[in-house]
Amino acid sequence: MNNVVYKSPAYQVRSVPIEKIVPNTYNPNAVAPPEMRLLYDSIKEDGYTMPIVCYYSKAQDVYVIVDGFHRYRIMMDHKDIYQRENGMLPVTVIDKPLSNRMASTIRHNRARGSHDVDLMSNIVKELHTIGRSDAWISKHMGMSRDEILRLKQITGLTELFRDVKFGQAWKPVEEIKTQKEKEKEEKLPEDMEDVNNKEEE
Repeated sequence: MNNVVYKSPAYQVRSVPIEKIVPNTYNPNAVAPPEMRLLYDSIKEDGYTMPIVCYYSKAQDVYVIVDGFHRYRIMMDHKDIYQRENGMLPVTVIDKPLSNRMASTIRHNRARGSHDVDLMSNIVKELHTIGRSDAWISKHMGMSRDEILRLKQITGLTELFRDVKFGQAWKPVEEIKTQKEKEKEEKLPEDMEDVNNKEEE
């Protein structure tokens, strides 16, 4: 029987110098200036009530942000916050490979109802590049197959559609017209033959 007790990362918050924290390259969450101002006011009045979620890279000795980029940005941009917190940020660490960290970022953002479509499509592209299937993306990022397909369309890369079976609805209008004209031409000789036979009678 397994007696290991799981402890969520939130129970193991650590204090990390902001200089050792770096943004990731894929975060699709965008915050408008008014919301950033509100976030600053919140941190100024209440302090940091939520830690930054990071992955610790031993090779580079840095903490890569998974969630909390804008809370990190507030300290970077506002000297008063930096000085009050002595340049330290509360951090929780998750130890996951890149694709799982990307999925974690998306889940955090979607849970708050905020994400950028163009950057989301880039994440789908990157996950596809490192070998993740649509089924994996759907399961780990909470996306429907149709949503994944639309995000693939945005990238404009045909290689992302290798495993997609398209129906008639996905064909260009011109192609459908050409196909119908060909079918009509193929039937025409038979129709003409029937007409000629009737005339002879």
